[in-house]
Amino acid sequence: MENIAGYLASGLIGLSLGLIGGGGSIITIPVLVYLFHIEPTLATLYSLFIVGTTSLVGGIRSALTKTVDFKSVLLFSAPSTLAVYLTRHFLLPHIPDTLLTISTFALTKNIAIMVFFSMTMLLASVHMIRDRQRVFSGPSHQKKYFMIVTQGFIVGVVTGIVGAGGGFLIIPALVLLTGLTMKQAIGTSLIIIAINSLIGFIGDLTLLKEINFPFIILVSGLAIAGVFIGSYFSRFIEGRRLKSGFGWFALTMSIYIMIKEIVL
Repeated sequence: MENIAGYLASGLIGLSLGLIGGGGSIITIPVLVYLFHIEPTLATLYSLFIVGTTSLVGGIRSALTKTVDFKSVLLFSAPSTLAVYLTRHFLLPHIPDTLLTISTFALTKNIAIMVFFSMTMLLASVHMIRDRQRVFSGPSHQKKYFMIVTQGFIVGVVTGIVGAGGGFLIIPALVLLTGLTMKQAIGTSLIIIAINSLIGFIGDLTLLKEINFPFIILVSGLAIAGVFIGSYFSRFIEGRRLKSGFGWFALTMSIYIMIKEIVL
């Protein structure tokens, strides 16, 4: 029964990307861990493939409608891709299986990954609920570029640890630091997410024996179908309301994950 719910929820990954241009990874990790019972470290690897392929389809559609700024893609994806590689190859493998023990509670690597993910989700939910859109015009071009590179590196670390695309960080950075419109930022973000996620996945092919390719291809296919459905319905539903509603959903999920991993 949980597997059926998991496959149905897989369509929501793409539906979210099609409707609001982000949020796919927020759904992916809980679906993989709690509905398909995949351990968190492997779930982050699966998430990189699922989110990457789904974002690539959405990004290609955006490129065809000329809402992708490829200069920003290059500027942002270079440091973030490097950060994904360094995180997956040098940080994650060296995190001990048990970080600390307090009485009967042991903070394991898997719990830490899920807690970090829930904190990331919490930040995403706050951004989506507040939905502030401003154009940043203060510092010089040189300082803006430095801030974009820094933000790109941070996104790469987040992507590497939890398999999350980081659209909630990328989109505001593109709007505030490059002056792109929201529509352009969403399309550009999808390409950046695809590059980061798929390169992160390819870099982890040392775990090839553990990967269930038929499973992740099926989930990706359902998510891609969701992209097209979401894109269609986005014409009729106000994006701001959807984003706020999804933000409250993400907030609820982040609290649930925190309680489940630490308290229960």
